[in-house]
Amino acid sequence: MSVAKILRVYLDQEPLRHARQGKFNFVNKIAHALEKQGFRVELRKNSDLERLKSAARNGYSLFLMDDPLHANALTMRRSYFYPFWRIEASAKRWEFEVAQKTFDPAEVEAEVAKDWADKWRKWLFKGAASQVTKDGPIYVPLQGRLLHHRSFQAASPVEMVEQVTTYFPNVPVLAGLHPAEVYTQAERDALDALCDRYPNLTVTTGQMEQALATCRFVVSQNSSAALFGYFFGKPAVLFGRIDFHHIAANVHELGAQEAFDTVQNMKPDFDRYLYWFTMMNAIRADAEDCEDQILNTLRKRGWQVD
Repeated sequence: MSVAKILRVYLDQEPLRHARQGKFNFVNKIAHALEKQGFRVELRKNSDLERLKSAARNGYSLFLMDDPLHANALTMRRSYFYPFWRIEASAKRWEFEVAQKTFDPAEVEAEVAKDWADKWRKWLFKGAASQVTKDGPIYVPLQGRLLHHRSFQAASPVEMVEQVTTYFPNVPVLAGLHPAEVYTQAERDALDALCDRYPNLTVTTGQMEQALATCRFVVSQNSSAALFGYFFGKPAVLFGRIDFHHIAANVHELGAQEAFDTVQNMKPDFDRYLYWFTMMNAIRADAEDCEDQILNTLRKRGWQVD
């Protein structure tokens, strides 16, 4: 059976309101691109039930960060900072198209990448990336679920912190709690216990930019702070699977000890990588050819949009 030329975009309340007001730029670009191809575009309220119902509806479905749970569904997600987006066949970032590619610095012109990265350093970090040192602590940005070892992780976040402090007993380690996360008492107790056992460990909340400006390197599951650390010239150890893994020391591949040894001598071409990862492998919502990029991506994902 052919798929009807209908696109239903499922959004939570706030982004749905913005999209209906014409203020969700990327969604509005998607709608405009497909309407020009003869599609009817519906903006719908997101819920578990609505996503399940979408599988029985003729047409295509697009979710915001939720898993595309049927053959005619895709997911969209901002690529860490505006205006860059991705449209993917999986909500798992380590399964994104860019994650499966091989990064070759020779594909990127060095001066173009440096000029681009310099501009974004100023815009994203307001000067914090202009005064960088490497004599501070090892920075361990944390996300949520600190006591859980999930399938895409090489260890739980608390176990990761302990491995860092154990392997580098004479180096200060700064664990950064995410300011938007709500941590349980059990999680805080586990961190307090680590601080009691390891005098080189300090726990803070937020302060990502200050930490990136002074740290030696970053150790994370898959926090965006590790990607932002590339703007500061800081290499990363990754305990979790993610889409920006190409120039990091990956614990899944190397094991923790080899990853810790490797990261201390890593000098990847950060600017070329950031340009490749973002400009060459994401959709720029404010680009003149954004709608063409959207249609080309949807074709690549198997949608009949013509």
